[in-house]
Amino acid sequence: MVSIGVLGYGVVGSGVVDLLQKNGDKLRQKLGVDLNVFKILVKNLDKHKGRSPLLTNKAEDVIHEKVDIVIEVMGGIDPAYAYVKKALVMKKHVITANKDLVAAHGEELMALARENQVCFAYEASVGGGIPIIRPMTDSLAANDISQIAAILNGTTNYILTKMYKENMDYKAALQEAQRLGFAESNPESDVMGYDAARKLSILSTLAYDQKIDWKEIDVEGITHIDAQDIKYAKKLGCVIKLLAISKKKGDGIFAAVRPVMVSEKGPFGQIDNEFNGIMFQGDAIGEMMFIGKGAGKLPTASAVVGDIVHIVQNHKGKYGKVIVERKQPCHKWENPFQWMLRIKTDDRYKVMGSISELFSINNFMFDDAQDKGEVICVVEIENELSGYEKLRHLEAQGYIKGIKKIMKLEEIAS
Repeated sequence: MVSIGVLGYGVVGSGVVDLLQKNGDKLRQKLGVDLNVFKILVKNLDKHKGRSPLLTNKAEDVIHEKVDIVIEVMGGIDPAYAYVKKALVMKKHVITANKDLVAAHGEELMALARENQVCFAYEASVGGGIPIIRPMTDSLAANDISQIAAILNGTTNYILTKMYKENMDYKAALQEAQRLGFAESNPESDVMGYDAARKLSILSTLAYDQKIDWKEIDVEGITHIDAQDIKYAKKLGCVIKLLAISKKKGDGIFAAVRPVMVSEKGPFGQIDNEFNGIMFQGDAIGEMMFIGKGAGKLPTASAVVGDIVHIVQNHKGKYGKVIVERKQPCHKWENPFQWMLRIKTDDRYKVMGSISELFSINNFMFDDAQDKGEVICVVEIENELSGYEKLRHLEAQGYIKGIKKIMKLEEIAS
């Protein structure tokens, strides 16, 4: 029998327990042992009266000598970090779905797991139900990964899908996402891009064998995206997605999270609602893409239980990869791309003249922009650094009141 302690009994924690109970016979048949939930840590026992007798409000009941595997699904850094360290020191295998914890302390915890000859597994921390961590460390180990491009946040993808397909404004789409449980009451981490940056940090660190701190990733959220942006993107045959992209460039690594216009017929353009998509570029496999539900009770629980199965079957000698070198990512895209510019002005003709002098113009979009005091155009950019230099020159002109830009990529892997 394998004894399991669970730290946290919210959406994911209850999903893990439900899945272990529902599929207990199948798992026993597969593994040849029973998976037994020993204790479950909750913050407030009074909220769970009449429920499982396994509940406790004492961490030591879960991180216990009789427990083989500790599952951490509390979220946040504290007290999860202290509990996980204690479990590893006590030579317990640890499984977490906590992206905040892995992004901040993953390398330290993997080193501690290796020191104590136990596993630190975190499949559920990125991509929800998408199996991505083990494929990277096992199946794709022979590949030199040169690029990752991904939709990593189900909340923002749901919001942008509703804005695109149902013409909702940002506020209404966010409220619906909250009502359906796809967005937190405080959605800042999601809509500002921080959640996606943490996940990109985890994937990039694994892919490039160099520690990428999520706080050093260039991050732009979706709070400024409005109905007009969606409208003009549609006219270009595009949809706006919050993309997390990292790419090896010589000895450096580019890493950023930002809204990007992609073809509505391309692979990312067809990933809707709470679904996530992760694309790798490898020297042996070429492009490979993983798509699935990026969040939710059962998809995330599925990834956690998958880690349990992997540990029970294969734990000997497999303690996780320790990354030593830290790398500060660069923030500017070095390949050619396009910007859609929305420029507020009272003098359209001067603006159009200035744009023509500075940029190679792909398209001017008039429509009803004249009534809004805007010039909308798509311009060719050789690389982001030179693009920003030209923007600064444009912004210095007295007849320009503001510039809004959205990146447009024809090819993600280039």
